[in-house]
Amino acid sequence: MSLVADEQHIMTQVVHGGEGKKQYQSSLVPAISQTTTFTFSSLKEFNDFKDQKRDAFEYGRYGNPTQRVAEEKIAELENAEDSLLFSSGMAAICTVLLAILRSNQHVIITQDCYRHTAQFFATLEKFGIETTVVSPDDIGAISAALRPETKLIFTESPTNPHLHVIDLERLVGISRKANVKLVVDSTLATPVNQRPLDFDVDLVVHSATKYMAGHNDVLAGVVSGNRGIISAIRDFHHMLGATLDPNSAYLLNRGLKTLGLRLKQQNQSALAIAKVLEEDKNVSLVYYPGLTSHPSHEIAYKQMHGFGGLVSFELSGGLCKVEKFIQALEIPQIAPSLGGVETLVSHPASMVYYDLSDEQLEQQRISKSLVRLSVGIEDCSDLIADIKKALRS
Repeated sequence: MSLVADEQHIMTQVVHGGEGKKQYQSSLVPAISQTTTFTFSSLKEFNDFKDQKRDAFEYGRYGNPTQRVAEEKIAELENAEDSLLFSSGMAAICTVLLAILRSNQHVIITQDCYRHTAQFFATLEKFGIETTVVSPDDIGAISAALRPETKLIFTESPTNPHLHVIDLERLVGISRKANVKLVVDSTLATPVNQRPLDFDVDLVVHSATKYMAGHNDVLAGVVSGNRGIISAIRDFHHMLGATLDPNSAYLLNRGLKTLGLRLKQQNQSALAIAKVLEEDKNVSLVYYPGLTSHPSHEIAYKQMHGFGGLVSFELSGGLCKVEKFIQALEIPQIAPSLGGVETLVSHPASMVYYDLSDEQLEQQRISKSLVRLSVGIEDCSDLIADIKKALRS
C-alpha cells in the first residue's frame, strides 16, 4: 500500500519526495536539464501554456525541470503547498522582503541573526521601510514593538550563533492577532528537526547551501509556504533573475537524499560534544538548545525533533586561549560556513564581525571568547578526543 506524503517518515520523504515513478528516459536519478530555452511544437501549444492549460517550461530564468524536482521535494519535507529555489540563501531572503514590503511600512527582526540578513534590513531604510530589532528571547518585546504600519516579523530559529529557539506557537499568535506576516529562517534546524509551517508560520526560508545540500559544494536558497504567496514571490524572482542553475539543483537534490541520515549523526554528535564542553573547566559557557542549561531548552524540546549540528561556546582565558584552541584542532577546518559533512570551526568576532569595535561587539552580544563549531559526520569519539586535546593546549 502506498503512503501519502504526510504519512511517510522524513527518511522516506528525503529520498523519494518530488520524484515520480517515471523519470526522463526511465532514469532512476532525475536528469540535469542543461538548457536555457525550451521549445514548443506549435503556437497553440505555447498559447495553451500561457493560458495555464498545460504545464511546461519556457526559459531557464523562470524555472527548470531539475530545479522543480528539488522544489517539490523540499515542499513535501516542509509540509508546504509550494517551494521556490534561489541562487543563494540571501537571494531568497532579499526577494521575499522585496515582494512583500512597501514604502512607509515597518518590520521587526530579532537580534542574533546572520549578519548579512541584518544588513539588508538596514538597507531597507533607503526605501522608506523602518526596522526595529528586538531580542529573540523576549516574545513580549516583539509584541510591544508592533505598530499599525508593521507588515512583517522576521526571525531565525534557532538563531546564529547563540542558538536561541523562538516559541513559534506564541509568535504565530502575536502575528495573527496583528495581521502581520511571519517569516522564519529555519536553516539551522532543517525540516528534519523543525517544520515552522506546521505552527502556521507564513513562510520558511533556508540557506540550502548549508544542511540541505550538505557537502559544501552548492550555493542555494529556498522559500516555502502557501501557493498564493509563493506565486507572488516567484514574480519578483523572475525579474531579479536569482535562479538556481541546473547543476546546482541536481547537487542539491542529491544532497537532500541523505539529509535525514546526516542530521541524525550531527544531532547526536553535537549533543555529545556540548555535554563534554559543559563539563570542561576551560569552557565558561555553552550555547546548545539540547542542554538543560540553555535558556531555550524547554521550547526546543517542545517544538524540535532534534537540536541541530551547531554548538557555540565561550572559552575561559580570552582571545589568547581561543587562538591556541582553534590552532590545536586537527579534524575541524577553519571556515565561516556550516552544515556540511566536514566539521568546521570559526571565531565569529574575527571572522564575521571583524570590522566592529569592542563596544559594537558588546551590543551584538558577540564575545571575543566565543567559538562556533559546525559538527560534521565524522566519528564522534574522534571529534571529542580532538577537542579535549585542543582544550588542554
